[in-house]
Amino acid sequence: MAIIFEDMLKKKLSMGLAPVYILFGEDGFLKKNYTDKISRRAADPQDVFNYCKFGAGCQLQDAYDAAMQLPFMSDKKCIILSDYDFEHCSKTDFDRLCQLLSEVPDTAVFLLVFDSVEVDFKKSSKFKKLISAAEKNGGLAVRLDHRKMPELIKMLTDGATKRGCKMEAGTAKYLIETAGDDINILRNELEKLCAFTKSGNIDRNTVDLVSVKTVEASVYNLSKHILECDIKESLSTLDELFFMHIEPMIILHTVSSAYVDMYRIYAASKAGVRVPEIAELFGYKGREFVLERAAKDLRKLDENKLRLSLEALVNADMSLKSFGADSKIILEQLIIRLIYIIVKGESVDKA
Repeated sequence: MAIIFEDMLKKKLSMGLAPVYILFGEDGFLKKNYTDKISRRAADPQDVFNYCKFGAGCQLQDAYDAAMQLPFMSDKKCIILSDYDFEHCSKTDFDRLCQLLSEVPDTAVFLLVFDSVEVDFKKSSKFKKLISAAEKNGGLAVRLDHRKMPELIKMLTDGATKRGCKMEAGTAKYLIETAGDDINILRNELEKLCAFTKSGNIDRNTVDLVSVKTVEASVYNLSKHILECDIKESLSTLDELFFMHIEPMIILHTVSSAYVDMYRIYAASKAGVRVPEIAELFGYKGREFVLERAAKDLRKLDENKLRLSLEALVNADMSLKSFGADSKIILEQLIIRLIYIIVKGESVDKA
């Protein structure tokens, strides 16, 4: 079972069309983009005879028949089947789908796209069977995850230049860290930033002023202020998060994630494991900047401070789950405890 990524898909497309494409992964923009790109090369979307789309609730036999029929006054037909629930369909339908993938004729291009349906490509035996069936027919299984940081930075800096503005790589990286790595969101934020700036340089202040931050990025600012031992800004940011009606458990989870990232870096360094290996093991691939940030923050903590901080986070988690607890007071106390640990190297309770 061979799964390829975007870079290999580009190379394959430059050599021609395959009969079958299975498109899945976490990046909705890339899945839509390549679905459109591949399907348009096979048939015109306005061609009602040769361009066929089927959704999750379709009769699989209809998709099978469409693929097997000869194109009408054209070289190829294009058939798109989106979000078909192969995990829970009947055995007859699953076998027919495998048969379809392995028998698509050279007069058709068949795309099996998983847009809103998540695929467990590592554990699902059925998905592996689908890929094997497609491979027998020269088909491709393509995993389209979020692009890596350097690719996203280039996309933003080039995009700003095309719109008559300028964005430095550092600013582009900051935008990704605050708005997330979803291409659709980044393109929308870039449009807003360029429309606001009109011309000239887009800097971090402009990003802070114009761009919408993800919940994770907003809470990350809280983590940043805590690690900087800035009590005033930490409590002020917490007030803002409560004003935004962010759930207390989400706030705690995101702050905890910063410490978990640091613990992973700490444990990996003790075991002689490098950052790329950590990224692969714990799902940071394409988000290595999170580990780089964690490694920098870890310099402020030794083993004892890290242990005490994790204990404080666990205790806060238990308190938030207690009946009748005041979540804001619990999180305010947590902030004071975490900063005290960094400054004094001991727990408030033992001071």
